[in-house]
Amino acid sequence: MKENKLPIFAIIVAIAITVFDLIWLRQSKLFFFLIGIAAFIVVLPFLMSLLLKVGLEKEKEEMFLEFSRNLVESVKSGIPVSKSIINISNKDFGSLTPHVKKLANQIVLGITVKDALKIFASDIQSPVVSRSVELIIEAERSGGEIGGILESVAKSVSEIEEIKKERKAAVYSMAMQGYIIFFIFIVIMLVVQYKFIPQMVGAISTGTVTGAGGLPNMFGGGGGTLDQALLSRLFLLLMLVEGFFTGLVIGQLAEGSIRTGLKHSFILVAISYLITTAIGIFAK
Repeated sequence: MKENKLPIFAIIVAIAITVFDLIWLRQSKLFFFLIGIAAFIVVLPFLMSLLLKVGLEKEKEEMFLEFSRNLVESVKSGIPVSKSIINISNKDFGSLTPHVKKLANQIVLGITVKDALKIFASDIQSPVVSRSVELIIEAERSGGEIGGILESVAKSVSEIEEIKKERKAAVYSMAMQGYIIFFIFIVIMLVVQYKFIPQMVGAISTGTVTGAGGLPNMFGGGGGTLDQALLSRLFLLLMLVEGFFTGLVIGQLAEGSIRTGLKHSFILVAISYLITTAIGIFAK
């Protein structure tokens, strides 16, 4: 219930900030800064919900490994798959427990193991679990050495989880490099915007630089003047776009998920916006 109220509360706070900004700070340098804060407040609850969902999916995949191991032990002791599932449904499998209990209840009600497992995989919506369930269904259908097949499934799931952890650890430094490179990019853009371009325009206006008489007009400043506001918006837009896609790349490399990359995108976009607008407030 609280999770459902959080986005509503965030929207109310954002509207309050926006209204205050429009009424009292429309002509202030803080105007766009507060508008950005309001936008981030609105997006934050939805991002948190997405990250919680991703974390829950990971936990279910990890607990499915424990479920598979328990199932293997039970089946190897000579108990059929259906009875084994019912027996181990009383154990605690974390966030997977409701799904395991539902699976056992369906079997008790007379639903075949095949159909119950398909519903189980459909509810969890994990590629790892879906592939493993298909193998378990085939093993149960074939009637062969199901204990050995289930043990192979558990081993396969375990190896997949280990590979994911190893990959995440291996590319952690790469993710940090992505952040560092982006921060360097921000610094370079700010130096160009507030140091290099004003000096260049000043040199052109005083006639120190020749052969570039039409350069200022390229930025929309009629009469040989540079439209600094337009230039600031273009630089800000460039940094926001760069931050968004850099975050997606970091998420894909570090955790193999574009959805997880949205977390990095939000962080980079927020940092670039807040830094840029804050510097714009204090810059002359």
